[in-house]
Amino acid sequence: MAKVGRIKLGSQGLEVSAQGLGCMNMSGAHGTPKPEPDMIALVHHAIQSGITHLDTTDIYGPHTNEILLGKALKGALRNKVELASKFGVSFADGKADILGDPAYVRAACEASLKRLEVDCIDLYYQHRVDTHVPIEVTVGKLKKLVEEGKVKYIGLSEASASTIRIAHAVHPIAAVQLEWSLWARDVEEDIIPTCRELGIGIVAYSPLGRGFFSSGAKLVESFPENDYRKRLPRFYPENMEHNKIIFERVNEMATRKGCTPSQLALAWVHHQGNDVCPIPGTTRIENLNQNIGALSVKLTPEEMAELESFVSTDAIKGERSVLGLATYKDADTPPLSSWKAAA
Repeated sequence: MAKVGRIKLGSQGLEVSAQGLGCMNMSGAHGTPKPEPDMIALVHHAIQSGITHLDTTDIYGPHTNEILLGKALKGALRNKVELASKFGVSFADGKADILGDPAYVRAACEASLKRLEVDCIDLYYQHRVDTHVPIEVTVGKLKKLVEEGKVKYIGLSEASASTIRIAHAVHPIAAVQLEWSLWARDVEEDIIPTCRELGIGIVAYSPLGRGFFSSGAKLVESFPENDYRKRLPRFYPENMEHNKIIFERVNEMATRKGCTPSQLALAWVHHQGNDVCPIPGTTRIENLNQNIGALSVKLTPEEMAELESFVSTDAIKGERSVLGLATYKDADTPPLSSWKAAA
């Protein structure tokens, strides 16, 4: 099995495994939650294999994913991992609210600490940006949590370039989490350059196109009824009929390279730079081992260009996220003066 190296994430001292593990699906995002003993065994296998950057949030489950990781990391294992969690999305009465006010930030953090059974969260992200609260206010509270020893490093997820800049001026941002894969490259225009200018690490979620690069159009046939991906426009039947051509081209190149299409797609993310940590999710040990194998896939500049030629702007049909779901494209916050005036 390939060796999982270490990278520096951001310029504040955070070091993580070069590949992480997204834990969302363990708690049923793609259908029924998986058996707890199996998922604990998967987490332990990941750590033994060198994957120590574990990514969760309070909304997975909700809450049950953090509880699962708390059980999995009891004892000495806690000190062997870089544990990331998030706050900012709250479900009540079937409605999702995005919250970033100081009282909510503190309450969310303390609740996560309790569920994770830890004294400190290594990397704590704002999961989605509350566009009603100045980012300075939200990050100001996160800064206090750092000072209190409840959080080591601060992150943002799906934040706009301007929001990242403002936040970083209040307290250094260690990492920005964003969707980045062969078929989700819009972040390369503005967000990635901003992170690199400011010395902020990049954590790529859904680096396998939410599973698309594992099996292409066949993936849709296996979706259970309650799989949230059914609501993603990119997976609609009329769009998938077009998008499956991308998978076929990646698969053909992977055959030439002697790897799987998912390894090839993941290797492409790894080749973006040593400031990028992809966090593919899985619930199977064999898939986790395969993802680690992507670290051994080496791509020449010509092969990178060939891969990218498969996914030109007009090659993909359908939006990458659920319609109406907040992304970095709608993540600017009001000026701080408006908050002071209202306070």
